[in-house]
Amino acid sequence: MRYRTLGGTGIEVSVHCLGTMMFGSVGNSDHDDCVRVIHAALDQGVNFLDTADMYSAGESEVVVGKALKGRRDDVVLASKVHFPMGEGRNRGGNSRRWIIKAVEDSLKRLDTDWIDLYQIHRPDHTTDMEETLGALTDLVRQGKIRAFGCSTFPAEEIVESHVVAERRALMRFRTEQPPYSILARGVETSVLPVCERYGMGVLTWSPLASGFLTGKYRMGGAIDMTTGRAALTPARFDPSLPVNITKLEIVERLVEVANGIGCSLPELAVAFTVAHPAVTSVITGPRTMEQLEGLLKGASLSLDDATLDRIDEIVPPGTNIYQPDGAWRPPVLTDPARRRRPAVDRAAA
Repeated sequence: MRYRTLGGTGIEVSVHCLGTMMFGSVGNSDHDDCVRVIHAALDQGVNFLDTADMYSAGESEVVVGKALKGRRDDVVLASKVHFPMGEGRNRGGNSRRWIIKAVEDSLKRLDTDWIDLYQIHRPDHTTDMEETLGALTDLVRQGKIRAFGCSTFPAEEIVESHVVAERRALMRFRTEQPPYSILARGVETSVLPVCERYGMGVLTWSPLASGFLTGKYRMGGAIDMTTGRAALTPARFDPSLPVNITKLEIVERLVEVANGIGCSLPELAVAFTVAHPAVTSVITGPRTMEQLEGLLKGASLSLDDATLDRIDEIVPPGTNIYQPDGAWRPPVLTDPARRRRPAVDRAAA
């Protein structure tokens, strides 16, 4: 396993980061089995683990805490805050009030005194950026976190965060965690260049495009719409929808590329994200030992220029074939009222 420096932090992390979203009730509810998977990854050189408070309502952090007993000093541990945790007001978002409460809860579940990288899971337009950065800066000075970053932020908000940090003499986001795969290359347009401009580390998520780049879904093959992700988000998998037909057509072409260089489709997909100069580490989220072994098997794969050129021909740089699951969309797109003047003021004359 190779290692890269995480932004300007001086922290060295493995190029593969073990994502733990599938550990807990949402994925693998057998804690002992999850611990074995984590230990297997650590034994093969992975030293970077990513979790979040909202994964299985905190259960993922509990599993990670169990796995790190006696091995904490050898692991770079990342977690996240933002999504609601429980019922009631002020139990989510990016306010100082919630961040201070949430980090204490995460530390207890993880059974550790510090988190190496604490990330803001999504933007929050109800909270001033200064409020968020100020709370995170205080946590670093208190020793509860070592560095902090953002996740799935648009380029303009990453830039804003750096401007605010400089003006207010606050610490800045050191990392960004965006969705990135062969089928979702939109971040190549501005997010990744902005991260390079500010010397930020980048840990990407969903390299297998919600399962479409696993090889499980093929043109002409049956897709079970009653279980798993297909049941939860049928629009992402319904083979009759044009966007999904396009994904399946692209998968067939990518399988030819993978076969041509003697690797599997998942190995090709993960190696593609690793090849980008802005990417520090790619998050892979196995649920079982078999999935982990399959992902790590391709860790040594290096794609040559000819292969990357073929991928560029199939999916042009900067192109999103689909909007990644969980990707953040700004309120100006999701709230019609933000795009429409009052009815009495819409006419030009």
